[in-house]
This record gives sequence, structure tokens and C-alpha cells, in this order.
Amino acid sequence: MDVKSLIPQREPFLFVDKIIERLDKKILTSFEVKGTEDFFKGHFPGNPVMPGVLLQEALFQSGACLMAGQGSEGGLGVVSRVDNVKFRGLVKPGDELAMEVELVEVIGNAYMMKGKTRVNGKVVVALDFTCASI
Repeated sequence: MDVKSLIPQREPFLFVDKIIERLDKKILTSFEVKGTEDFFKGHFPGNPVMPGVLLQEALFQSGACLMAGQGSEGGLGVVSRVDNVKFRGLVKPGDELAMEVELVEVIGNAYMMKGKTRVNGKVVVALDFTCASI
């Protein structure tokens, strides 16, 4: 399944390359960090590190891909809450993000989810978040 058919984000602000597996309440996605991304020019010269806010965004986009299969087609998923964020490692050029997002609950237009990103099997970020379908 093509990511661009599910969410409106496009380069240079698209942080999901592939959908590995999409189930009813869980999605596995990936993103290859090439090192040519614009944000590396300033974060940080000589020691490039992917910003934590963009690691979160990659999980949010993965969650939006999952939402698209939950009856929210045609809508826009916007983040309304982020909790329990834990950063446990740095992401550098050449890393591949392996993302997992699980749908915990849906109440009205609110989708509560949990996400984790791994690099080489090690969790680098974990969080809980809620998106609203508008």
C-alpha cells in the first residue's frame, strides 16, 4: 500500500517510506534516514542528529496511515495530545526507523495510540498520542 494514498504529507515533510504491515489496530512502517534531509544542515553541523520532534512526527504519520483504515478516509488527522514521551537513543544518517503504532481506543473522532520507534532493534523513542480526525 502506498503511503501517499493514505496521508497528505509530502516531501520534504514525509517521514514514512513504507508500510510493512497494516492490521486492524496496528501498523508497522519504516523510514530510511538518508542524511541528505535539510534539517541535518543545522542539527547539528559535524554531528548530525535527527530532531526528536521529527521522530515524533514520523510516529504521528504512521498513526495517520492506521487511522485511514479506521473509517476516517477523507479526513485529516491532527495531533491533539502527546504523553509519556521517552527518548532513548540518537538517530543518525544511515539509520532506518522501524515504527510500530497501536490503536488503543477510539472515542468519537479521537484516536488514542501508542508508538515506538526502533533502530537496529533498540527503542529510540516511545510515546502515547491522540489524533483527532477533522
